[in-house]
Amino acid sequence: MGQQSLIYSFVARGTVILADYTEFTGNFTSVAAQCLQKLPASNNKFTYNCDGHTFNYLVENGFTYCVVAVESAGRQIPMAFLERVKDDFNKKYSGGKASAAKSNGLKKEFGPKLKEHMKYCTEHPEEISQLAKVKAQVSEVKGVMLENIEKVLDRGEKIELLVDKTENLRSQAQDFKTQGTKLKRKMCVDDVELSFSESLPSGYTILTFRATQNILDHSLLSLV
Repeated sequence: MGQQSLIYSFVARGTVILADYTEFTGNFTSVAAQCLQKLPASNNKFTYNCDGHTFNYLVENGFTYCVVAVESAGRQIPMAFLERVKDDFNKKYSGGKASAAKSNGLKKEFGPKLKEHMKYCTEHPEEISQLAKVKAQVSEVKGVMLENIEKVLDRGEKIELLVDKTENLRSQAQDFKTQGTKLKRKMCVDDVELSFSESLPSGYTILTFRATQNILDHSLLSLV
């Protein structure tokens, strides 16, 4: 999909979030938690729209699986992601550990699995879409309730989502460091070239000069 289309995901028991994962910072985590408080307890799928993003929920047997996605991702991939997470979660915690876990009690164990599923679904959208279509054809398809998030949270004003990728900050810092290193090397080369030129006898000029990390690799002199 090019950019990361799945922003944030969690698994909850009732209204208690047991594990979550995101590479972004913003207010979407609190908005997702607020929606969780308002969800009907019945088994179903729900999608709420908000400021170019969708908040997708799958409720089944007392557990809720959520993913926040960019609106351009559509509804099929987020829902397919939730099905994958649900199956994985049920397989891993079929012994009942999830029933007694405290808030964020499974984050260390299952957080990496959420990351893994998000990455896979983002990088293989065609495959995920096809699998979702096949599954829909062989199983009962329940309607997905689609509502505006402000209506669900009983808010009159429009909610503006803040989504900032923390990796972008690290990337910008790395770019700045790289540019600084390149500038430092260039200044070093210029200084060495100037010093070298000044020490040449009269009538000589530098035709080729190359320095890499303070090491003179090659110089060719020619008489004018």
